[in-house]
Amino acid sequence: MLAPAIVSAQTPEFTLKGMLTNEQQPAKVYLTYRLDGKNVLDSTVLNKGAFQFKGTAVKPIKAKLIVDHKLEGIAKLSRSENADVLDLYLEKGLINVNAKDLVEQASISGSKLNQEFLAYQAYLSAAQKAMDAVDKEYAAAPAEKQKDEAFRKELTARYQKAAAEKKALQNKFIKEKPASYFSLVALTEISGSSIDVNTVEPIFKGLSADLQKSDAGVAFAKQIESARATSIGAMAPEFTQNDVNDKPVSLASFKGKYVLIDFWASWCGPCRAENPNVVDAYNQYKDKNFTVLGISLDNPGKKEAWLGAIEKDNLKWTQLSDLNGWSNAVAKQYGIRSIPQNFLVDPNGKIIGKNLRGEELHKKLKEIIGAGASK
Repeated sequence: MLAPAIVSAQTPEFTLKGMLTNEQQPAKVYLTYRLDGKNVLDSTVLNKGAFQFKGTAVKPIKAKLIVDHKLEGIAKLSRSENADVLDLYLEKGLINVNAKDLVEQASISGSKLNQEFLAYQAYLSAAQKAMDAVDKEYAAAPAEKQKDEAFRKELTARYQKAAAEKKALQNKFIKEKPASYFSLVALTEISGSSIDVNTVEPIFKGLSADLQKSDAGVAFAKQIESARATSIGAMAPEFTQNDVNDKPVSLASFKGKYVLIDFWASWCGPCRAENPNVVDAYNQYKDKNFTVLGISLDNPGKKEAWLGAIEKDNLKWTQLSDLNGWSNAVAKQYGIRSIPQNFLVDPNGKIIGKNLRGEELHKKLKEIIGAGASK
């Protein structure tokens, strides 16, 4: 009889209370975040400017509060650059959010983690504002100007300069605050989707022991190990997954060939945009001991979308998927956190290239296959 009460007492629940003192008109507020790999969207109606959310946060969860002042709907707000949005973290206990008119200008109290978050944002604010300004300038430009090469080049140079300044500040923050949760957040962002183990691991080991042992720290350590296992020079981890006909296919069955392991999905715009380049490479080198092995991160119940994309994009090589989205077993094994991504494997199974796109893919294949085939 006592068990439910004990479990309840140990559940790390959060309560998020908010107040917009000047918002007396009908309005709605949304709370959105990712939990266990899934998007969560909660909403409530403001009552004389007040709102409240409750939930469970076993570990820190980054979230967004979005206030719909004109009752336009979340779909429209998600596409709007002028939406009233506040980034914050959900954690166990009471979190208070207070503002006069706009939630984006709110103060946050009752949460140590969010106080650290605000300090971290302030630390990076100058560089982040410069990056945001470039994005806004591009978005505001007429379509013709957006296509202008000189305009794009100038904006790219400004953005890269600001991004480099932000990265330098993040590295400085990590050194100054090795016990801060946001040092791990900064390191995760610096590392990107393809971790350079030799650069990142020493920084990670410089974090406090408690931070390394935290849930987020342990998860990041696993990402480092995945990166080590899939670094250039390592033997490609073996795997088996079903093809479009539900027949198991192993990486080992391609031994003796150059293989481009290509992670993609039918719903991924950048992947679909890159597919014609991969098709060109496949057609040029398929008779020179080269092939492609596709691993799709399509979602459960979306086999027809996967098959339709294969046909439409003219992908003639072997395609595998367990239709588990980001939980695809091979993607997790290879530490995939963004797509498109690929790994070029030599006939012995060794990884000799990563993230080869556009002309880089053709250049690499010409270097290792084209030259050899012409001898």
